[in-house]
Amino acid sequence: MLQVALAQVRLNARRFIAVSLAVMIAVGFLTATLVINSSSKASLAESVGEGFRNADLILTSEAPYFTDDGVVLRDDAAAAARNTAGVDAVYPVEQAFVAFNDGKKKVYAMLTNTPDEAALLPVDVALGTLPSNDTQVAVDQTTADRHGLSIGAILPVQPGDEASDSRTVDLVVSAVVSASNDPTQMGTPQLYSSAATAALFADPDRGFASIQLALADGSSASGVRAELEQDLTAAGLDGIAVRTSAEQTDEVVAGFTGGEDALTLVLLAFAAVALLVCALVVSNTFSVLVAQRTRELALLRCIGASRSQIRRSVITEALLVGIVASIAGVAAAIGLVAAIVAYLKGIPESGFATLAVAPSAIITGLVIGVLLTLLSALVPARSATAVAPLAALRPADDVRAGTRRGRVRLGIGLLLLAGGGALLGYGAVISDLLFAVPGGMLSFVGILMCATLFVPSLVRTVGVLAAPLGVPGKLAAVNAVRNPQRTSATSSALLIGVTLVAMMMTGAATARTSLDSVLAAEFPVEVSVRGGVLGDTPLTAADAQTARGVDGVAEAFLLPVVGTTQMYGTAEAVYALDPADAAAVLQDQSLKLSPGTILMPQNTTASTVTVQGAASTVELDVVASGSGQMRPLISTETAAALGGVPAAGDAYLQPQIWISVQEGLSNGELQDLQSELAEALGVEEYMVSGTVIERMAFEQVIDVLLMVVTGLLAVAVMIALVGVANTLSLSVLERTRESSLLRALGLTRGQLRGMLALEALLIAGVAALLGCVLGAGYGWLGAKSALGSFADVAVAVPWLQLAAVLAVAVLAGLAASVLPARRAARLSPVAGLAAD
Repeated sequence: MLQVALAQVRLNARRFIAVSLAVMIAVGFLTATLVINSSSKASLAESVGEGFRNADLILTSEAPYFTDDGVVLRDDAAAAARNTAGVDAVYPVEQAFVAFNDGKKKVYAMLTNTPDEAALLPVDVALGTLPSNDTQVAVDQTTADRHGLSIGAILPVQPGDEASDSRTVDLVVSAVVSASNDPTQMGTPQLYSSAATAALFADPDRGFASIQLALADGSSASGVRAELEQDLTAAGLDGIAVRTSAEQTDEVVAGFTGGEDALTLVLLAFAAVALLVCALVVSNTFSVLVAQRTRELALLRCIGASRSQIRRSVITEALLVGIVASIAGVAAAIGLVAAIVAYLKGIPESGFATLAVAPSAIITGLVIGVLLTLLSALVPARSATAVAPLAALRPADDVRAGTRRGRVRLGIGLLLLAGGGALLGYGAVISDLLFAVPGGMLSFVGILMCATLFVPSLVRTVGVLAAPLGVPGKLAAVNAVRNPQRTSATSSALLIGVTLVAMMMTGAATARTSLDSVLAAEFPVEVSVRGGVLGDTPLTAADAQTARGVDGVAEAFLLPVVGTTQMYGTAEAVYALDPADAAAVLQDQSLKLSPGTILMPQNTTASTVTVQGAASTVELDVVASGSGQMRPLISTETAAALGGVPAAGDAYLQPQIWISVQEGLSNGELQDLQSELAEALGVEEYMVSGTVIERMAFEQVIDVLLMVVTGLLAVAVMIALVGVANTLSLSVLERTRESSLLRALGLTRGQLRGMLALEALLIAGVAALLGCVLGAGYGWLGAKSALGSFADVAVAVPWLQLAAVLAVAVLAGLAASVLPARRAARLSPVAGLAAD
């Protein structure tokens, strides 16, 4: 029977192209997910490990650095390391948060001491020489370029902690070094100085970030570590970990991921969807292939082949297809990820990108692909031997609702639909995803199991619309539901992908609407710019005028500090604004500034508050706003009686600028607006906040997630469309004589092609339409479950996006019919009638 299986694969290779493509895409998706996971870890390790890449052993506290738990690394631990045999050099890494002024604004940076042994420094010197005395400093290349620093430049460095004293040390730039790829430092200016200079700014209670060791030539890392651990224990320094560079890298990476691969789990979930759709396509294809070869298989039974031999023949065909397609899928996935990594390596910011192909990724892809194909072919293989040889002269009955198997399947499906739907509804009502997610999954599985009950009926109903097209339209409606089981399986494959895409789109649209209402209530104005920190020049009315000149700004007003009030035990600035100006920028137009009142943040319980000014103190009635970010605000008329800010508050109370923006700005324009405001006003970007800024951040995340998820789910849709084309192709092969007879009776080639195109349109259209409806429902209920606890969730259906999905699915179904229809139309009526 092996020869029979090989002959079938060879002679009917074209019939296996679509199923091979489906397996290849699904396996490629799964393998790419695993390779991306391993490559991401390797890239992260390459980045994280750069901070101690030149060390042989690293000492760290068992508790995270900058926490109050665990042993603090101090000089006694460094001394123990120096006294351990085999240790050649010791580098106690001391870090301090500092700030320097580049002539325009204050810049915060991380200052690290340089080692006595230059080889332990984790960065390379690009220009100049490392600091040789306490008056010199090295800066990273990015910082030097961004702030115009060169060798010999004077850098005034002061503590970065606002609570610290304002001492400043002028350091001379002696070297420019490479920027670190360590994610804990990327984006932060990096300075390097002598140990004594770093100690001036470091918090002595925090100790060293780590102690890095270089071993003498010929020393064993394991031997030195064992001896050092004993020395530390003897010195009473328990709680200090001694690890190799690779071990420390793994430890830090695990800290970043929390020991869980959340991204991988998400990607694997989508891979599972692709595999499920692929299984439907493969099973459907083999079912049709077996049905088409019923008489051939019956003949083999008549001449002596046993049931087990026939079954093995079909399974062998599936095995061969699965092996070839899985190998192709794995190879394509590795090639794709390799191309992505090569591209990233060419970008300076991601030059540490690393391709890591774990053997488990290859093995998993191959095994899953082969098993998927084999399992999907088991039911068709069993069907091939389910009837006696003589009875096999006609195809086996499908699993319909009227058969025993159909009734069992329908009963289970209805049970899952009812139970899962109730669970999903309950999760939406109480806003709990723990109930909603499993409920949604169970109900959708129930819908798929009941598909045979309603999909053919829907296709038949929609097929009435094709009746005006004449004979081709009527025949298409009949042929589309001739095999209800196959039609349901093909529609289900497409239904899964479209439902999930529509669900994500509806969920995202609903989340945007809900978040807009939440943010509008949280922030009093669309954009606010708060003043700088200690030592910076306060914002002025001239800055408000400058802000008005920025593209996208409608109005901008300065809020000067006019007094103080006590909130939560501390002095809080009180701001003043003209009532007319407040009406122009406040989002809540019901809030009014009137004499004798003060606007306060949400949840303010006091009915009155005392506001202290330089000349007098007044008692004002509280008007609580709905915004948690509202600053204490009074009218300019009320502020006139206070006489200015108390002297005690002059040092730390800073004015703000409140801004309203022009309508219709896109996320990109809002991002540019934030950057331009920060640059024009000389503040950091994080000081520019407000409703539109926060909404922009949320929508960027939603847009990226939606784009990624839609792209991933497009794989499932693509596989499903392969199934549509495959089903139609096999249907054409099954109906060769019928199509030729229609041609002989007068049906033209164009009408035959139109009939097959309408069949594909009916199947794809019904699946896509049903998927859009189900997806919209699931998306709304999912958003309600996720966001209902802190926002009023009103369904927002993205009609245009769903219409685009429907149109794409219908057009793709039409495209899937092109090759099968062309093949059917090319066959002459005489040759077709002669075919068996």
